[in-house]
Formats: sequence, C-alpha cells, structure tokens
Amino acid sequence: MELLSLAIILFFVLDPFGNLPMVTSILSEYSQRDQRRIIIRESLVALFLLMFFLFLGEPLLNFLNLSTSALSISGGFILLLLALGMIFPSKSVMSGTNDETDEEPFIVPIAIPLIAGPSSLTYVMLLAKQYHDDMLSVGTAVFAAWLISAVILLLSPVLMKYLGSKGMRTMERLMGMILILISTQMLLDGIASYFSLKS
Repeated sequence: MELLSLAIILFFVLDPFGNLPMVTSILSEYSQRDQRRIIIRESLVALFLLMFFLFLGEPLLNFLNLSTSALSISGGFILLLLALGMIFPSKSVMSGTNDETDEEPFIVPIAIPLIAGPSSLTYVMLLAKQYHDDMLSVGTAVFAAWLISAVILLLSPVLMKYLGSKGMRTMERLMGMILILISTQMLLDGIASYFSLKS
C-alpha cells in the first residue's frame, strides 16, 4: 500500500496533465510521428534523471550535510509553489515558448523542467533519504509514476481533443489541490522532525 501511495504522490508531482498544454504547444509544428519520438526520448532522459537523483540522493545529502527535516521543509515549499501555480496558472507558463528556432527541443524544456523538475527531483531525493533500506520498492514506485506520466504525454493529441483546454485546466487544478495537502504535510513533518531533533 505504501508503494502505491508513493507512486501516486510522485504522479501528482510529475503533473502530466499540467504539462500537456505546454508539450502540445512546443511540438505543434512537428508531425505526430516526430512528436511521439521526441516525447519518448525526453521521457527517457527524465527517467534517467529521476533514477540518478533517487539512487545518488542520499550520498549527495550526506556530502552536503543536509538533514531529512531540511529536505522535507524545502521540498514542501517547492511543492506548495508548484501547487499554487497549478491552481492559479500564469499566462506565461501556459502559453508555451515563443522562441523561433529550427531545432527540435532536446532535454530542455520537456525533459527538464517539465517532466523532471525541481519538485520531482527534490521529492525523489527525500524518498532516497527516508527509504534507503528499501530502494528497490521506491525505484519501482518512481518507475510506475514515470511510466503513467509518459503514456499520458504520448496520448496528448487524443486527450487534448476530447478534454479540451477547460477539461485539462480542471484536471490540473484538482491535482494542484491534492498537492497542496501533500506539501502541507511535508512541511509539518519537516518542522516536527526538526524540533524533535533539537529537543
């Protein structure tokens, strides 16, 4: 059950429904075949980054001498900002890129920061710190959340056609409300952990 819970939370953090309008806008000038190829490539890059931060997260935190409480509080703040952006999206975020270039997107901005952004990378590092004795299960949860998100992005033309912009906005705001609850809990857990260590 805990494995499923971790996968669901990370799925919300990855926010595939919120990324759909941006990805669709970025890839609008490419054929559907090229769109699928680019999304698959960028999703694989994002998976590599997620796994990299997952399995090297704890050594990195130990090297930087960062505690779990500090990571939980900072991660909670990042998730809170992300959730507020999902509920109250700015026009600049939702409108896509306006840069005129003949080069197709590579790593930036789809793999980073749309799929593997600061919030998701911080969260997997927190998981690495909290569940360092069960990394196989956590890795499975990360992979499951990534796989569902990648499938949703691959189905972006169909989803955008049937849900429309209003439907996508509704889905994103619902996910934002859930993320606010998750971020608040992370902040409370981090604060409680910090004061318990200090006492």
